[in-house]
Amino acid sequence: MILVRTTVRLLYLAALVCMPLPCLALSANEEPPQDLHLNEPKPTTVLVRVVAHGSMVLGKEVGGARVTITDVASGQILASGLQQGDAGDQNQIMRTPRLMEEAHYSTRPSAAFTATLDLVSPTLVDIAAEGPLAFPAATQRVTTRTWLIPGHDLTSDGIVLTLYGYIIQIQHPKADGAGLIAKDDVMLRASVRTLSGALVRPHGDWDSRRVHIYGELLIGTTVIERLQMFYSGDKAGFEAPFFVPRLKDAPDGITLRVVAADPFSGNFGVGEAKYPVLSERLPPKRSSP
Repeated sequence: MILVRTTVRLLYLAALVCMPLPCLALSANEEPPQDLHLNEPKPTTVLVRVVAHGSMVLGKEVGGARVTITDVASGQILASGLQQGDAGDQNQIMRTPRLMEEAHYSTRPSAAFTATLDLVSPTLVDIAAEGPLAFPAATQRVTTRTWLIPGHDLTSDGIVLTLYGYIIQIQHPKADGAGLIAKDDVMLRASVRTLSGALVRPHGDWDSRRVHIYGELLIGTTVIERLQMFYSGDKAGFEAPFFVPRLKDAPDGITLRVVAADPFSGNFGVGEAKYPVLSERLPPKRSSP
């Protein structure tokens, strides 16, 4: 019995020794064949969405945003273009509860920048965005660094880049060069919006009650007066009265500055305009009896 088992084991080992091995069929100087498809460029779609912090997507209403994708290693710009389209559905973005992994901005049509890159290997890129392009004084810029993997598309919400700030426009007095009359009582009026163009006002999705909104009157670089601004109810306007300084106190004119600051969200914005000061109006001469 023992002899039989030993004989079987010897036959099995002999069979293994005699079995041809693929690797032995290659000569010493021959390399294994390569899968050429592994080294071919793979189309990879990258979607970038630029949004205002705590608000909507930067769309055509505010001029959209400019997006640039740059290869970190080479410095080469791989793609560049404009984000255009709609700001998104306010109810979906601002009021609809969702899990962290659920899409936030792409459940309804909203602006985005999309590029298809031919990638051979994992590529480290810088993705930069700046906007809103229609309001240069309020334009902000942000950059993020990430890996792009060949054949692995970034879709749905894509890479979300968030810009902080407010669009502030001084609506009155008009900065048209006409100037302000010394000692006149003037109403300062300004609008405040998020970078996506959404109006900031009391009791809204973007509640002005938690935002510090005030004006400043400057002569040169010196703040002469700080003005508490209140909501006027007219197109999200905030206003405060002030007196124009005397001409001798402001020979080079004045600057009006409006500030909106929300420390809770981190959104801050500044709007400025300069005005020459003109001689005060003289009272009409009384006619002689």
